Amino acid sequence: MDILVVSNVILWVLVVVLSVTVLALARQVGVLHERVAPAGALTPTSGPKVGELTESIDTQDLQGNRVAVGGANAGVVTLLMFVSPTCPVCRTLVPTAKSLARHEGLDLVFASDGDSIASHQAYVKDLDLGPYQYVLSQTLGMQFGVSKLPFAVLIDAGGTLVSKGLVNTREHLESLVEAMSTGVATLQDYVQTYEPDSVKEA
Repeated sequence: MDILVVSNVILWVLVVVLSVTVLALARQVGVLHERVAPAGALTPTSGPKVGELTESIDTQDLQGNRVAVGGANAGVVTLLMFVSPTCPVCRTLVPTAKSLARHEGLDLVFASDGDSIASHQAYVKDLDLGPYQYVLSQTLGMQFGVSKLPFAVLIDAGGTLVSKGLVNTREHLESLVEAMSTGVATLQDYVQTYEPDSVKEA
């Protein structure tokens, strides 16, 4: 009986110690969550700057229809997504871009260059991009300083570039919309500007 009592006491002590440890770890996770900045899209220095009025660029979609991207007469907020049929990350982000465009009421345009027309047509069919404009234009990529894919550009209804960047995750893509809603160039700028004093002191 003495052994049984002692073993029960030891077990209860271990349970209490483990509970305190879990609570301490949970508190540390909360502290880290406050200190770690959200992962925003990587904004390049090349191409037009955020806040500048974009130039209207005329190009064509896969069906040969005229498509104008940017400019003062844009009329709608446009999410321009640069992709490639050979880019695996692009493929995983296409559904996210479509969902974000529907939720935010954005005009979604996919842009690419290179490869054969047949490969782009197969890409459009495979990812169900028929309802969206899909343009082939090397000039468009050069205009916005696209060097790596996937890359996204957000242009407001007045044609002003409100955010842009390399987008490898859903969070990166959503950060472009967050940058527009907060009125800052990037999500990182927002974090630095509105960082809590307690975090700065730490």
